[in-house]
Amino acid sequence: MKTYKAHLIDTPVPDAFRFIENGYISVSDEGKVTYIGRTLPEQAGQVTDFGDRLLIPAFNDLHLHAPQYRNIGLAMDLELLPWLQRYTFPEEMKFANLDYARKIYTRFVHELWMQGTMRSAVFATIHLDATLLLADLFQQSGLGAYVGLVAMDRNAPNGLCGAKTEAFAGVNALDAKLGRKGRVRAIITPRFIPSCSEDMLTELGSLAQQTGLPVQSHLSENLHEIDWVHELEPDATCYGDAYNRYGLFGQTPTLMAHCCYTNDEEMQLMKQNGVCVVHCPTSNNNLASGMASVRRFLDNGIRVALGTDVSGGHYMSMLRVIQYAIQTSKLHYAQSKGKIPFLSLSEAFYLATKGGGEFFGKVGCFDIGNEFDALVIDDSYLNFDSYSLPERIERFIYIGDDRDIRHRFCAGNELPEPPQIH
Repeated sequence: MKTYKAHLIDTPVPDAFRFIENGYISVSDEGKVTYIGRTLPEQAGQVTDFGDRLLIPAFNDLHLHAPQYRNIGLAMDLELLPWLQRYTFPEEMKFANLDYARKIYTRFVHELWMQGTMRSAVFATIHLDATLLLADLFQQSGLGAYVGLVAMDRNAPNGLCGAKTEAFAGVNALDAKLGRKGRVRAIITPRFIPSCSEDMLTELGSLAQQTGLPVQSHLSENLHEIDWVHELEPDATCYGDAYNRYGLFGQTPTLMAHCCYTNDEEMQLMKQNGVCVVHCPTSNNNLASGMASVRRFLDNGIRVALGTDVSGGHYMSMLRVIQYAIQTSKLHYAQSKGKIPFLSLSEAFYLATKGGGEFFGKVGCFDIGNEFDALVIDDSYLNFDSYSLPERIERFIYIGDDRDIRHRFCAGNELPEPPQIH
């Protein structure tokens, strides 16, 4: 048993922060919260006092592409489809080389740790050996992740197209290596409908049904992409229905990134199937894709998480994504002439912590029984004039960064800095 003292801040519900000034939180040897309150519990175990620092839930990034790490900040003047063809696919082909994969993936995992992202849902490439390496690096770091061997067999360079049997066998190999009990697990990952043939999608849907593995992909990101899906899947009534016909749309836990142009039919299908939207505002802005209406999803009872979508997104910092999510929602507010409320700070923080954390289980806030994923924040250089806790968390979210993070915990374990390759 360990107990920590600090200013505790989290969002058990979206509507408001919970503040416990000079509070205590106890964590069992299994890494779960056993107590949270204003007084030291009788069974406290080893006590660590973090003084005037903030203790907040760690961040969860539910959509990003590990092999695109080197491309952060490049090709920001291109829309989605030319961006894929000219920059992304050529970079991903390099991951057939394990030495190259090790260099990029080592830096990628280190960056997640540095930014305080303790859990993530990650796309790799079609290359099994490199994807197994990425999973190894996650396990060594102590971070939690769903790691996806990308499946694609059309509309991409030959070096990125694999047979359906290879995809099936590769996901099974990744699943067998990782198992279902650790913090790093496999996730079925069709890149998107245009890159997967009917046979590939049928095989992946069958695999999801057989194994119960979760699914991640892209949905309604770009208007040209949506038109392309209509051409490729003419019997589907909407983009989401194209996935649903193959058993890849909520039949097992499912993440769908972007959703900038979700219509009423698609939204109803998402709600009915329990699909989780991953809002990626930095990427949507950079690639001129569009603006997802998060308020509309929330009002319709659809789960929402946040993602950096590196390298469409140009930051791996969830702090920046929180900011962009709020700003994008304010554009919707302005366009609707005040009819669509914008996201509050607590709502956006919730999406980056508990909203995404729930995909991993009881993760994302400090309720008793939850896994203790946490960051200790030293905001002393921002705290000029004895700000209140609400003011301090706002300032940290808007002008703080990774340099303010002093300690990082995942499932109760304080994680040391992972190695880097220079």
